[in-house]
Order: sequence, then C-alpha cells, then structure tokens
Amino acid sequence: MSKCIFCNIEQEKIYETSLLYAIYDKYPVTKGHVLIIPKQHVKDYFDASDLLRQEINITIIKLKEILDKKYSPDGYNIGINNGVTAGQTIFHLHVHLIPRYKGDVKDPTGGVRGVIPNNQKY
Repeated sequence: MSKCIFCNIEQEKIYETSLLYAIYDKYPVTKGHVLIIPKQHVKDYFDASDLLRQEINITIIKLKEILDKKYSPDGYNIGINNGVTAGQTIFHLHVHLIPRYKGDVKDPTGGVRGVIPNNQKY
C-alpha cells in the first residue's frame, strides 16, 4: 500500500469526478482554501496528462462557483508547487484554490509573486 497521503485520503470530498477530487485544506491559508487532487498518483503538474490538466481547469471553475456561493470571496489565488525548490512537500500533484478577502493582507499587490518576498513589489 502506498504511503502517499493523497492516494489514501480519508477526508470528506467536496467535489469529485472520475479523474480527481477536491477537499478543504487541513491547514487553510484562508476560509474555503481547497485542494484539487488527481486520483491517480502523478508527481506534479508537468507529469499530468493533457486530459487531467483539462479536468483540473474545469474543476477550478466549478469549485469557484461553489466557494462563491458559500464564502463570497473577493478574489482567488491558484497555486501549484512543482519540485522541492518550489516548496512542494507532498509529491502528488495538488492544486491550491485559495479564496481571498479584502483586508486579509495589508497590501496584496504582487499576489503570488510573494513566494519570494523581495520580488513581490514591482
């Protein structure tokens, strides 16, 4: 049996297709933070098939609709960590869909550029 936590998930799924499922992140950045996870073990986004990447994109839109109704966020960040240097700690592809709310950070300018704080402002 695989030791991959996403291959053996026992958490309630909030959305599911034949290729993937979505769960709320156990350590959410904001209220409604969701993970989109392929059912098949795929190391990262670049190892995913075109079909799986297409299904991920469709799922992002579906989950946005669900989160809009439930939490009414003001924006979203979509993130994928690919490789150790990029911060990947679970080597099973997963996409973060993170609702954003006015005032959740003092100045959101630069968005995902904040992964390297000195380069966030431009």
